[in-house]
Amino acid sequence: MRPGDVSWLIKRHGALYAAEEGFDESFSERVGHVLADYVAHRDASCERAWIAQHNGRQIGSVFCMREGRPGVARLRLFLIEPAYRGQGLGARMLARVLTYARDCGYYRLAVSTYASHDAACALYARYGFVLTEERPVQSFGQSLVEQSWEIVL
Repeated sequence: MRPGDVSWLIKRHGALYAAEEGFDESFSERVGHVLADYVAHRDASCERAWIAQHNGRQIGSVFCMREGRPGVARLRLFLIEPAYRGQGLGARMLARVLTYARDCGYYRLAVSTYASHDAACALYARYGFVLTEERPVQSFGQSLVEQSWEIVL
């Protein structure tokens, strides 16, 4: 990551999720906590972030982070700017994370999302992720259906 990426990640996640999902400010706070933990405790041997750029401008992100379970990685902070969606960038970024996780020796990759994220859920299913849990939650000022997806690597 480069200087400025952390603030961009917090700002863009907050702004996009507010505009597209009606999320409140607590979502930006959650993103900030995830990033603070990543920056403070990152294990460079098995955790990595990718920031996609176009003409020097950030247009997407995805992280591979350790999970609490041994051998399991978690996909986090997956974001594609709206103007760049539908062009295969998300698929390329997901493929990169899958390859990285395998190369690091993880045997499983997990991701949490919401049922309302149709494009992300379709992408996960297309790549072989399996929906393992679904439950209604109240988060970020919204009634949501939280989903857990996993793939065996």
